[in-house]
Formats: sequence, structure tokens, C-alpha cells
Amino acid sequence: MAKEGKRFRSQLYEYDYSTGTIRLKNKVCPRCGSVMAFHRWPKPRWHCGKCNYTIFVSEAKKA
Repeated sequence: MAKEGKRFRSQLYEYDYSTGTIRLKNKVCPRCGSVMAFHRWPKPRWHCGKCNYTIFVSEAKKA
């Protein structure tokens, strides 16, 4: 699995120029307030590197 490369600061935010708002794309850690990273492998999860808080993403079962 190849890495996507370095993410620039402009890729971490969504800009809405019509309303003039800026929104963070990633989640914020409920425990310490840092920005969380999303990992796809081996199981999809959100992880905080500062306090090691992890939220596992439940995958919807296909019928």
C-alpha cells in the first residue's frame, strides 16, 4: 500500500467562499481537542496520536 504523500494545510480545511466560512475536514478528539487521523487499514478507525483515543468505524453489512 503506497502512501499518498504529504498533506498540505490547505487540504485539511473546506472553504465556503459564498458564506465566508472555514471548516475542518477531520474530526476533533473528544478527550484532548487535537485533530484526529483516519486510518483505513487494518480496520477503519479515527485515531488521536496525542492521547491514543481511538474510534472504530462500524462497517454497514451488505444484504
